[in-house]
Amino acid sequence: MEFSKTVIYVDDVEETLDFYYQAFGLSTIKDDGSGQYAELDTGQVKLAFSAHPFAQSHFKQSYIRTQPKQPALGFEIRFYCDNVIEAYDKAVAAGAEPFCPPAEKSNGQTLAYVRSIEGTLIALSSR
Repeated sequence: MEFSKTVIYVDDVEETLDFYYQAFGLSTIKDDGSGQYAELDTGQVKLAFSAHPFAQSHFKQSYIRTQPKQPALGFEIRFYCDNVIEAYDKAVAAGAEPFCPPAEKSNGQTLAYVRSIEGTLIALSSR
């Protein structure tokens, strides 16, 4: 078995792609052209976005939609970056909600958190 991608269901795929490009510099590598599904260039494991109606067509049951104004769901995605403070500032300038400002942890790692425009909790971390 191989972990291939994480798919986040969103209201607007194109708006989300633009945000992730502006905030984190991630480019789109696959777009089905319908506005319903796209993937970002994130290395071996892909980060993808799918529109809620497209996602709901796959499920017989409902799911909890991530809501930017509600508490964060119990997961995060994490990006390693060379300069956490610069990455945090860039993400916030692009529209991310500041969640936890950059701080050095006891293990020497610098870590910060933001919430993306669709409500996903994102960790920005030094290696």
